[in-house]
Amino acid sequence: MPTFVYSATDRSGKKIEGSLDARDEAGALSRVRGMNYFPIKIAVKKEPGAFDFKINLFNKVGEKEVLIFTQELATLIKAGLPIDRRFSILGELAKNKKIGKLVDEIQKSVHAGSSFADALAKYPDTFSKLYVNMVKAGETGGVLDTVLLRLESFLEQSQRLRDDVRAAMVYPILLTFAGGAAIAVLLTFVIPRFAEIFKETGQTLPVSTEILLAVSFFVKSYWWAMILGSAASFVLFKAFISKGKGKEKWDMFKLGIPVFGTLIRKIEVSRFARMLGTLLKSGVPILNSLNIVKETATNSVVGAAVVELYKGVKEGGGISAPLRRTGVFPPLAVHMITVGEETGKMEDMLYKVAETFDEEITRSVKSLTSLLEPLMILFMGMVVGFIVISMLLAIFSMNEIPI
Repeated sequence: MPTFVYSATDRSGKKIEGSLDARDEAGALSRVRGMNYFPIKIAVKKEPGAFDFKINLFNKVGEKEVLIFTQELATLIKAGLPIDRRFSILGELAKNKKIGKLVDEIQKSVHAGSSFADALAKYPDTFSKLYVNMVKAGETGGVLDTVLLRLESFLEQSQRLRDDVRAAMVYPILLTFAGGAAIAVLLTFVIPRFAEIFKETGQTLPVSTEILLAVSFFVKSYWWAMILGSAASFVLFKAFISKGKGKEKWDMFKLGIPVFGTLIRKIEVSRFARMLGTLLKSGVPILNSLNIVKETATNSVVGAAVVELYKGVKEGGGISAPLRRTGVFPPLAVHMITVGEETGKMEDMLYKVAETFDEEITRSVKSLTSLLEPLMILFMGMVVGFIVISMLLAIFSMNEIPI
């Protein structure tokens, strides 16, 4: 079903812009009118092409820039500055053109009559639904500065967790590339020279040397096919896991991987708890909060579990029972959230769950990297050792030196 973007006005004459799914343009027009809007323009949403992707890639405002924007805006609102002055200062503080242009566009939208939340909603690639809905709740309750401080805390914690995981994986990744490059050089430049010498002697070579020479010949002759095949496989795999059943199977598989699956589950639980706790603390109703969490879930298995929570709450129950039934969340998280629900301190307990699992994630990542590093060194050593021994066996055999 295609997505249509529309421009319309409400009964007061205020301009409204948005998007919706419909079978055709007539259906989209009918839906816009059903919302009591007067349509101005309706068109099929343009899908970004390769060139558009490159432009968006370089023009997109990063997560750290959004965090700085939130910190500065919260400070200015708390200082009691008028809205025009806030945006002027934010524009002056902008460290690059991307964020400066964004601030300018938001200011124009607010001047045109949009609320701050509606202005942010026009940039879904920069401001998530969680961000927009929290700002909307803050505007409605007159506590925008408090909500922005909560958003700042949420973004900081999320950024810190990502940075910790990335930092821990730097050394293993560098080790993999360095080892892979060394092996590639041996296979494509060093071993072929020995192969010519062995060929001239006409002697029968050890089996391990024959295998090594065959691998070296294949890599040197068909490296381009290996690169193209790997790239094609990667693209097809990404397409398969990006949506539908493929994504569901991949997400389920990831959660079931020994050691890594447990870590991924902890990351998802931490994200779920912090996001839901932040939304509830900011005054967003629980059904809306669960819907936002579901739509922003990175793992479809967790997203399906949140749908069950949504159904349970909508039917008049709590979230602890469906939380337990899903089997996705660890027992510790389930018990902590159940206690929070029973004592009426759900938001605080969700924060506690996030903090607890953040600590577990940090410990797990450190343990995993400390285990991975020696294993990778051992593997690289075995590969290089096989190459060296295979070559020595061939050399000894040529000189008829007994071993």
